[in-house]
Amino acid sequence: MSTAPQSILGLDRSLSGRTWRWRGGNMDLGNGSSLDHDVVTQLLLSRGVAPDDVERHRNPTLRSFLPDPSEFRDMDAAAERLAQAVLTNETVTVYGDYDVDGATSAALLIRLLRDLGHQARYYIPDRLLEGYGPSGEALVRIAGEGSSLIVTVDCGAMAHQALEMAHAAGVDVVVVDHHKCSAELPRATALVNPNRLDESDLAAAHGHLAAVGVAFLLGIATVRVLRQRGFFETRREPDLFALLDLVALGTVADVAALHGLNRAFVAQGLKVMARREGVGMSALIDASRLNRAPSCSDLGFALGPRINAGGRVGEATLGVRLLTTEDPDEARAIAAQLSQLNEERRAIEAAVQEMAEAQIDAQHNRAVLTLAGPGWHPGVIGIVAGRIKEKTGKPTLVVALDADEQGNGKGSGRSIAGVDLGAAIIAAREAGLLLAGGGHAMAAGLTVAPGGIDRLGDWLDEKLSRTVGEAMTGQSLALDLALAPGGLVPSLVETLESAGPYGMGWPGPRLAVGPVRMVKADLVGTDHVRLIVRGDDGASFKAIAFRAASTEMGQALLRATHHRRLWLAGRAKIDDWASRPQAELHVEDAAFAD
Repeated sequence: MSTAPQSILGLDRSLSGRTWRWRGGNMDLGNGSSLDHDVVTQLLLSRGVAPDDVERHRNPTLRSFLPDPSEFRDMDAAAERLAQAVLTNETVTVYGDYDVDGATSAALLIRLLRDLGHQARYYIPDRLLEGYGPSGEALVRIAGEGSSLIVTVDCGAMAHQALEMAHAAGVDVVVVDHHKCSAELPRATALVNPNRLDESDLAAAHGHLAAVGVAFLLGIATVRVLRQRGFFETRREPDLFALLDLVALGTVADVAALHGLNRAFVAQGLKVMARREGVGMSALIDASRLNRAPSCSDLGFALGPRINAGGRVGEATLGVRLLTTEDPDEARAIAAQLSQLNEERRAIEAAVQEMAEAQIDAQHNRAVLTLAGPGWHPGVIGIVAGRIKEKTGKPTLVVALDADEQGNGKGSGRSIAGVDLGAAIIAAREAGLLLAGGGHAMAAGLTVAPGGIDRLGDWLDEKLSRTVGEAMTGQSLALDLALAPGGLVPSLVETLESAGPYGMGWPGPRLAVGPVRMVKADLVGTDHVRLIVRGDDGASFKAIAFRAASTEMGQALLRATHHRRLWLAGRAKIDDWASRPQAELHVEDAAFAD
């Protein structure tokens, strides 16, 4: 990484204080609107694709990226046990987490089993009353109600006590998870998780899968076992590809890295979603007011939050019910209910965020912000942690005190690149600072006893201060190409989008456009900065900086006059509200050109 700001476009310092650098090679279009070489190829290369592997990544298909499920430890045992339950018509309950990944994972297995002629039950814990992960009491109760097999999805990897209780009750448990594991695994009939510490190198390379991706692989393995046993001699095989819309939604909403197999899952899942064959998914798209095929960003910002709203502030089972129903009327009713709950979630989130932000100044010397308050809704603390992390650039934990009957605090954390928060939370639990905790590099959850917040904050600060300092010192803004305003046209945006889908681990192309002069700058909504700018080439375009009004950059843009030239950096998007589509820029940073 270059440490000299002037190495990019002659700039000394951006308005956010970051260094601008090229992600790959120098792709400065200047006054032109095309490159002499293939811009898509350059985008793929700059995201780590080997030169001889470009074609496979240009059009990511499952055929190209799907591993043999048997490469994963316990996958064959899990598939054998699930196939046995189908063949002997056992009562099966799918125990899912209450977020989007849990809901889509549960829905995938329920729909697969239904296609196999098996009606599975489901159990989704209440976030407020039961918390994260399998409850031993719930597993024993499910067994007492007749289930001989429980499949946990998106949870269970660290549920040692709960699974011990299930074993004592005589029920088999198959765990399908992706969260970090400890060296000692809980007792289970099978535990499928690419993040097991004893995984093979090939399986461990798929540690970025969301739980729904692991569940899809289990589906493939189960169908294969049934095929070997002649199950399909008298009936058709299920269409596993029809379930890829669920895989895409869970993967994106769980912010799983979109490279390799995940990118193929999402690329193909979006195609399935566009056909709108799933009753529940179609109703969800309608409720999200989308009049076109959903994009990758729609999954994260429109569809996913609605599914999440049920588990956050409403009824935890709504997401699974929506994604498994075959009744269009029921689907529309649930989707409408989830949309209403999502609006309620936004209001609750805003209130908690305001209270959490009031504590930031008192922790300005902390490497990890640990913000806590009584009465904060546990359903929104993860979102608030993410918002504050983006605003401060620091890993952030937000804890709802007195969140359960014992007065324990429930916390959720979000991290920055280069800081493995999940590993730190597991270490804190092992050090006796937490009652429960786990997660992955960028997100974590925890339960802390009353009075334990300060000790946890001190411990995290000591453990992670150096790592966080190094990560923050190295903060920069990676650019893919630079161009004059006249080059920001819809055809360029379409070309850039063809190298998607983009998301975590496969960042969308970031452009620097300029130099430009301010024509108009104003506020829209509560804290978005809307711009109209014109370049030296005479071309003008619209831009918007979301949630930027209170930042140094946002204030500078609002005060900028026509006399000073600027470079704007961000993502190019298509604005299709006008009579003809136009390209606009979603601004992430800016810098004065002179």
